[in-house]
Amino acid sequence: MKDNKHYVAICRFYGDKRAERSGVPLIAHIDEGLALLDEIGAPERAKEAFCLHPLLQDDAALLGALEMDSMFAQARPDPLVVLLAMEYRRVANDYLSHHCESADDAIGLSCVDEVNQMLIADKVQNRKDFERFHLGTHHNSATLQLYFANWLRRLGVSDERYAQLCGCVPVALASAPIAAVAAAAAG
Repeated sequence: MKDNKHYVAICRFYGDKRAERSGVPLIAHIDEGLALLDEIGAPERAKEAFCLHPLLQDDAALLGALEMDSMFAQARPDPLVVLLAMEYRRVANDYLSHHCESADDAIGLSCVDEVNQMLIADKVQNRKDFERFHLGTHHNSATLQLYFANWLRRLGVSDERYAQLCGCVPVALASAPIAAVAAAAAG
């Protein structure tokens, strides 16, 4: 996957950027998501679309991607992969954490299996990082905990399956960002 043009595009887009609060390289979200997609048997185009989703996720990113000289345009992504990433954008953005009100929240899924697989990878990875870095310390911790529980319940991912999926993320991927942050702080 590392030589795939969709993966190369997200690597260029992220560069060496890190998450504000945790210090984890942003590309770790993609790498871990790809490991999760492998684990659930997602096809290649779902993995490629997962790579592209940050380039299209929010309105500013979408507008930037539409620029003639954008990294997105330069990557010349597969049109079917772009369709999957846009469907992912639609479904994911329809239920964000600020929409979370209760355990009974209605969450719509996609009619496209690959998109729902991408959502599983994204929500498992995000919940894992939330629990590792922010649970109990983030100002919206209780809401975020409910938000991830709602998504995973809607996607049919039990707590047991969640734990299994977290276990499939290679230790090197899970610990490398922390080691890099520690090394940078020490040096």
